[in-house]
Amino acid sequence: MKLDTVIFGGGVAGLWLLDVLSRRGQHVVLFEAHELGSGQTIASQGILHGGLKYTLQGILTRSASQIREMPGIWRKALQGAPGLPSLKNTTIRSEFCYLWHTQSLSSRVGMLGARVGLAVTPEKLAANERPDCLAQVPGGVARLGEQVISPCSMIQDLFHQYRDRILKCDTDHLEFELDSPGEIKAIRVVDPQSGKELRLRPGHVVLTAGAGNAELRARAGLSTSAMQRRPLHMVLARGDLPELNGHCVDGAKTRVTITSDLTSQGECVWQIGGQVAEDGVGMEPVDLVAHAISEITDVLPGVSLKNTQWSTYRVDRAEGAVSGGARPENIQLLFAGNVTTGWPTKLVLAPVLAEELSQAIQSHEPEHRFDPSSLADWQRPLVAKPIWESQSDWLDYPVSSPVRHVA
Repeated sequence: MKLDTVIFGGGVAGLWLLDVLSRRGQHVVLFEAHELGSGQTIASQGILHGGLKYTLQGILTRSASQIREMPGIWRKALQGAPGLPSLKNTTIRSEFCYLWHTQSLSSRVGMLGARVGLAVTPEKLAANERPDCLAQVPGGVARLGEQVISPCSMIQDLFHQYRDRILKCDTDHLEFELDSPGEIKAIRVVDPQSGKELRLRPGHVVLTAGAGNAELRARAGLSTSAMQRRPLHMVLARGDLPELNGHCVDGAKTRVTITSDLTSQGECVWQIGGQVAEDGVGMEPVDLVAHAISEITDVLPGVSLKNTQWSTYRVDRAEGAVSGGARPENIQLLFAGNVTTGWPTKLVLAPVLAEELSQAIQSHEPEHRFDPSSLADWQRPLVAKPIWESQSDWLDYPVSSPVRHVA
């Protein structure tokens, strides 16, 4: 089968690119080795950032310049605007985030820095406009027009639209035929369920598999040292909690970032990131939970944590390598032969990565519409569950020792 493009990796980057190329008439398929969204996409908090965290030094950094237009693009996609992926069936957890700070002088400076050059800027709230959970915060509280989406529902939304060209295939059932390093002549794949074999002849191969890009690059004869991993250790809390989506800013850092959703049992669940998740990289789960509880108690005075349970999960941010392992300032693309490797670095930057990739791999006008009917019997990947649904070890508040609960 001759194809314009073959994409490996069914997270937000690969699926957004699949949509763009499909709407442009390309003959394109996407392969996912595990579950759609598994890894970084499903582990993300779903905030459609507008660059706040990159302006806390009071200057418009390169990262902020790149990201500041993204909330508007995503908002249009969520409304089903033409020329973008239609995300009309994606769940919007919140239309905005709250932004609050402690009383320290450095925190006030951080709040001022958040206003520098952004398309989405904080709107200060009067005391009577604050939600109950932020009523006793001693510093200022603002509202920020950063939407929060459910990454799981976004993946489901795109999967339902392009199910006919999204296939399951792990690396044990995959072989690249190379003309030279980075020049893939053909791809041989085997359906892990039926044993059916396909030989694909792609014009372009795009790797958007996050951490999986390393093995795929090795199979394509390319260096694996082009990728780095920056770990996070995130926190989850569930139970009798208020709905809250927002950032507590302390100086030039986001001390905690909290997003909310509901578990399958109808409980409120918080994902907690920010500096807490950075601090937790070297901690054991019980120690990180204790640290997170201390931080939450400090930044959310008056919010009771009784009747809550806590857990943690680790995720690696797979990115193109940067000197010293620093955070990349932008999306990252590496070109070699007919293979392109891409890392969006953040969920919200998927549109930028897809647009630049689609421009780089433009192909001839197809003579006929792509007919994926021959792929109808191929195994499809599942959509990954929300991260809290796969957790089995939860700690009762106050933290003492791990107690196993049904997730």
